[in-house]
Amino acid sequence: MRAPAEILRDHWPEYLMEAAGLGLFMVSAALVTTLLEYPHSPVHAAIPDPVVRRILIGLCMGLTAIGIIYSPWGKRSGAHLNPAVTATFFRLGKIERIDALCYVAAQCMGGLIGLVLAATVIGMAIEHPAVNYVTTVPGSGGAAVAFVAEFAISFGLMLVVLIVSNTKSLNAWTGLFAGGLVATYISLEAPFSGMSMNPARTFASALPANLWTAFWVYLTAPLVGMLSAAEVYVRVAGARRVLCAKLHHHNSARCIFRCGYMA
Repeated sequence: MRAPAEILRDHWPEYLMEAAGLGLFMVSAALVTTLLEYPHSPVHAAIPDPVVRRILIGLCMGLTAIGIIYSPWGKRSGAHLNPAVTATFFRLGKIERIDALCYVAAQCMGGLIGLVLAATVIGMAIEHPAVNYVTTVPGSGGAAVAFVAEFAISFGLMLVVLIVSNTKSLNAWTGLFAGGLVATYISLEAPFSGMSMNPARTFASALPANLWTAFWVYLTAPLVGMLSAAEVYVRVAGARRVLCAKLHHHNSARCIFRCGYMA
């Protein structure tokens, strides 16, 4: 068994890639949301229908997720970009404890840094209530509805990722499935919870906005939803069917996980 210090020395590039990945996702979220939702934006004025604007945000964020997953960094780190995803693969025995802890820390810091950088570029517009640092808060149904919605979309995403990424003939398409779900969820589910699925993503917005409404929902529901999906997958397909913790393994980038594709 390798010592934690040795793992840290060897795997720090993957940690930075995870930080950069969620940082870029938050930059995209801030820029796209400001462009479409800030009342004084010419794009907002040109597209008066809020549903159409939300669908466009969903498409942009889905494409952003796909781009990150298929980028050289995403192929190497596995493109978790989400503590709940990392925790689920740790529960499935595919990640060393030290790697899981460092991934979560990197995701939280990377997301925050990305949003702060975006806010610096955007300026005061990001503070407008229509944008508000792209925070995720419950809709009119309140925290209970938001919890159920976050649980459901997190369960669905992880179940699809496990099915597709662990099918060798489909693994190359995992990023497209994941990005498609992100786009669909933002378009349809966002009015209920803001569509987070990601504790680090919610934290990155909540801190600069100083808005912690029902923050517990976004810490717990994605984790419970994804862990539940993993339990269903393992009970149906078996633990041995979980091959790796990478979302996309159809590439030549090194793998730091307990990888069944390399066996």
